[in-house]
Amino acid sequence: MGAEIHAIDDDSVGGESTDLDSIRDGIRQLAESFGNEYWRGLEPDRYPTEFVGALTEAGWLAAMIPEQYGGSGLSLSAASVILEEICLSGGNAAACHAQMYVMGTLLRHGSEEQKQQWLPEIAAGRLRLQAFGVTEPDAGSDTTRIRTRARRDPAGGGWIVNGQKIWTSRAEHSDLMILLARTSDVPEGGQRGDGLSVFLVDIRDRGAELTIKPIQTMMNHASTEVFFDDLRLPADALIGEAGNGFRYILDGMNAERALIAGECIGDGRWFVRRASAYASEREVFGRPIGANQGIQFPIARAHMAIEAADLMRWRAIRLFDAAQPCGAEANMAKFLAAEASWMAANACVDTYGGLRRRVRRGAQVSRDPPLPRRADLEQHDHGVRRSERARDAALVLRCELYCRADSRSRTTKPSTGPGRCRLSTRQLRRLRRMAKWRSIPPSQRPDERGPT
Repeated sequence: MGAEIHAIDDDSVGGESTDLDSIRDGIRQLAESFGNEYWRGLEPDRYPTEFVGALTEAGWLAAMIPEQYGGSGLSLSAASVILEEICLSGGNAAACHAQMYVMGTLLRHGSEEQKQQWLPEIAAGRLRLQAFGVTEPDAGSDTTRIRTRARRDPAGGGWIVNGQKIWTSRAEHSDLMILLARTSDVPEGGQRGDGLSVFLVDIRDRGAELTIKPIQTMMNHASTEVFFDDLRLPADALIGEAGNGFRYILDGMNAERALIAGECIGDGRWFVRRASAYASEREVFGRPIGANQGIQFPIARAHMAIEAADLMRWRAIRLFDAAQPCGAEANMAKFLAAEASWMAANACVDTYGGLRRRVRRGAQVSRDPPLPRRADLEQHDHGVRRSERARDAALVLRCELYCRADSRSRTTKPSTGPGRCRLSTRQLRRLRRMAKWRSIPPSQRPDERGPT
């Protein structure tokens, strides 16, 4: 609320330059070598090492590294198109997107010596910077409450780190990590983000000082926990000034959100294309199912949502590239694009109908590759489609309303008379499976006396 929206010339919105078109062509050609069977073969927990290696060798992951350090020196616009096109081609850009935005912390706030030491190695692919150690179990999104501490090493003048990070994706497949740790307490009268610092950590062969544990999830996202036990860092591992790390991290998050918005838009367009193609091919009762408005409208709504999110994505990126404030725009772009991608996933899954189960599970279905992981379509096979979520919500609301009314009107008589709400056995079973059931006192729970 009250966020300032920044103005910028929108004459070029929707009209991409020839350079961006050539980037799209290049990514599409590379993606053709990694088809559906490749991505299916990675499940449930393999990292796409070959795909990331090919991107690195072609120079795409060094797009935002300046030419003087061996990169291409491209803008955030170009990086966004790279990630969007990976997803639009059926790939998974989340496996490598961190190198695009994590590197920016070093580029914008590191010393010249640090840039000369690390950026050429990253650009050449000899080192991989994919890990971003920020989130902790007890802090969650409240980054200022992290407990990982870095204290000065009295013996060597460097730093000693102790603590834990969680949901640190790709740590097992990275050589370097950007790490946020507290180096001092918040000074009196200071802000909560004061006293946090950023380090560039070489995580190769650290022995007992650094332990990486994979986290099994529904998505193949290579997430891990990372434990630091007296991890010793040299003095030059500190990026920028001690105590200013929170500001450095926030600066990089604007780029991260704009880039992930591009991925979601690529995913969404892939879903819309697949849904439209299948609706045109699939015939029932002598005509394509796409001739029915019940199929057309959800796909059309998803398409409109994606295109609207795309406009905000480009607004945020153009502000970032112009070095103007873009926090509000970057956040809105990511939110709108994620919502649009989810809407497109639902429309696509509903269009495929029963076939979605075979498609999602990676069965060999002609012309139908598996749905991308980002939409987390596993939930659809557990009965959590939108209509069922709405039905569950209505059921809970109905019981809540009854319980509130009953508690107001009840005096001393027990709540077992005809006034109790009636639910069918099927409804009771559904309600019992929901966490809300446990929050209703036993004396107020509805009984099983026939259909309503």
